[in-house]
Amino acid sequence: MPATAHSPATGEPLDPLPREFAELMRPEIPGLIKEIGVEVQRAYPVYAHLFNGPHSDAIRQGVEQALAAFVERVAAPGANSALRDELLRKFGRVEAYEGRDLDTLQGAYRLGARIALRRAKSIGRTYNLSPTLILAFADALFAYVEELESLSREGYVMVQARGMSDVAALRRQLLHLVVAGPPLPRATIAELCQEASWQLPAECTLVALRPPVAELVQAGLDRDVLADLSLPQPHLLIPGPLTAERLAMLRSALAGTSAVVGLTVPPGQAGHSIRWARRVLELIDDGVVADAPLVHCEDHLTTLWLLADPALTTHLAQRELAPLDGLSGTRRERLIETLRVHVSTRAPAEQVGEMLGVHAQTVRYRLRNLDNHFGDRLLDPDHRFALEAALRALHLHETKRTD
Repeated sequence: MPATAHSPATGEPLDPLPREFAELMRPEIPGLIKEIGVEVQRAYPVYAHLFNGPHSDAIRQGVEQALAAFVERVAAPGANSALRDELLRKFGRVEAYEGRDLDTLQGAYRLGARIALRRAKSIGRTYNLSPTLILAFADALFAYVEELESLSREGYVMVQARGMSDVAALRRQLLHLVVAGPPLPRATIAELCQEASWQLPAECTLVALRPPVAELVQAGLDRDVLADLSLPQPHLLIPGPLTAERLAMLRSALAGTSAVVGLTVPPGQAGHSIRWARRVLELIDDGVVADAPLVHCEDHLTTLWLLADPALTTHLAQRELAPLDGLSGTRRERLIETLRVHVSTRAPAEQVGEMLGVHAQTVRYRLRNLDNHFGDRLLDPDHRFALEAALRALHLHETKRTD
């Protein structure tokens, strides 16, 4: 084992840690992510709205990357950490946008390191590792934390260098604060609105953009539209509803960038609106929602609802379709598809047959079979509603799998 130590900032080996130690650490990462999230929110309640807000996925990804990059540094010295670096710089930018100094973020990093060290000591006891190795781990870990702090400081200073008196920077901060709520920090927002010459509207429309965003987009937006196009999940806030004039502006400004328009909501619900819009972008990627240059959440509310909790809708479908469990796969699938069309359309057998591409008599035969299996359940309003919801969700899942 080489005895020469190297600075973590250079991405060199974290000697004297043996590379095999990474194999013991790697399975601990998922549990550490969860534990660090809980402990950081408990110690620093100011971060609770970030961990549970629209940027929660990016925050968890940042924590995961920070832990995984350390492990990979041990296992494979020189491993690329570009994604981690950008996420850590983003953490620093967020602190600047929210008007905090870096002490809180640095405290959170060090708390995470203490939790990781506690886990390492537990591993050491389990595998009878030497105290010297655990001490070396602690030294490497806290040197690594200094590297994380340095990266976040870069992002923090980047925002400060732009000058918070700059109207564009102030408006990006406003956008971040509005989307991060609730609760909205109204005193801070009121102060920023005054400095940025922007009025908080009674309602707003959020728009999620698919990266990368063309450089021309910003220039084509109305002056009162808040935008941050540099984020991994770029988005806009349009004051008020999406009128015909606003829609024309948006279509012109997008310059080929795909987007999803969220619901028009009060500012306190802006975080929900952008979260739904981003979910529709995911459903487009999955083939569930048809792609288009501009998609409206308003047109896909039922789909959003039915796919909000896939595990729950799967259990609902299993419960409601239990009467068909004894049938063979092909026969069961045909009856389920007939039942879905029948329940959702209330159409006569002839029309259902046209939709399914089978003879009306076949449909009548299948419906009699369904009556035999379900009995009065098809007449009960509660069961019929649950059955229709389950069948629609099941059909959407099948669409996602086949595409």
